[in-house]
Amino acid sequence: MSTTGFLSSQEVIQVFDKHVIPNYGRYPISLVRGEGCHVWDAEGKRYLDLFPGWGCNILGYSPSRLVTAIQEQAARLIHVPNTWYTEQQGEFARQLTTHGFGQAFFCNSGAEANEGAIKLARLHSSEGKHKVITFENGFHGRTFATLTATAQPKYQEGLGPLMAGFRYAPFNDLEAVRELIDDETCAILLEPVQGEGGVNVATKEFLEGLRALADEYGALLIFDEVQTGMGRLGTWFGYQHFGVQPDIMTLAKGLAGGVACGAILATEEVSPSLRPGMHASTFGGNPIAMAAGIATVNTIEEENLLENVQIVSAHAEAKFKELQEELPIIQDVRVCGMMIGAELTIPAKPAVQKCMEQGVLINATHDTVVRLLPSLNTTTEIFDEGFEVIAEALREMADEA
Repeated sequence: MSTTGFLSSQEVIQVFDKHVIPNYGRYPISLVRGEGCHVWDAEGKRYLDLFPGWGCNILGYSPSRLVTAIQEQAARLIHVPNTWYTEQQGEFARQLTTHGFGQAFFCNSGAEANEGAIKLARLHSSEGKHKVITFENGFHGRTFATLTATAQPKYQEGLGPLMAGFRYAPFNDLEAVRELIDDETCAILLEPVQGEGGVNVATKEFLEGLRALADEYGALLIFDEVQTGMGRLGTWFGYQHFGVQPDIMTLAKGLAGGVACGAILATEEVSPSLRPGMHASTFGGNPIAMAAGIATVNTIEEENLLENVQIVSAHAEAKFKELQEELPIIQDVRVCGMMIGAELTIPAKPAVQKCMEQGVLINATHDTVVRLLPSLNTTTEIFDEGFEVIAEALREMADEA
């Protein structure tokens, strides 16, 4: 037992080693509580988390409004099947579609949402249209359809044969899509900003071109907004940032502030194709997730967090570009809202360890990209506190290179 009253990190690790399937690479730390932008481990060490919950904790750790909403809802009604109506599901759908478009279907995760979106695209299309075009370095989940949609061989290794009907194009390459699309194509699926793929930002011209191609061939345009949705880009949803309207949008991660929740939003023309009996989710739209989602939307609105994202985003981009001028190991800086990536000329993983030792949590992706997904209520002062640690870690790595 540690001095904090919790099992020590080492004691928890021993339990995991014996009883939990070891399919994750884990840091040797047991986290026990969080508040705002900070989280504490079992030994009492405090960390500033600039990658909270892999972007799920969009309001930080345990925001009071969310905690109250969950507690009150749990005391009234935890779960009912989707064969019944609940006020919470209707209200959350109203909030999302008011800020976005169409009608909503609720599930539990991003993979579930993308799986459902692919089914919806095939259901909505005329007979024979079944192909889906996705993009290299994208990430859409780990179910079989979404794994196939994820055009990264490292995630597909050993799992073949994959689903038929998927075609892959380079990101931001409209001509490549033009060569792939045909009369059997039912959908084009992509992230407006590739997160796991290295914070790769789509150009507005590319998205506009995809919209035109989809219309020309009678295909649907699907935006995977699992990471870009719910204000992360400084607009409610990423498509609004780029001014390009998809037919279907998928959401998860920050959708309910860290409570498991996913959603499909589809235009009113497309959504009826998901007819009764064709798709379902037992826990999707459960009252606790819906209450958490409503509290998340209300918090973003009332605390002007979309405006805060734009302020902190511009500040973060300026700080990283200034550091890029100092350190040649920083090859590129890519910032879109609260999605922040710095591509290095060397492996990025050591930066994660160095920062963790100094009490700051970040992420490395795509081998060479330092990635941050701060909560929407991170201030410039809190960001600077973490940035100084990151900058020092990168200076050390530059000296060692």
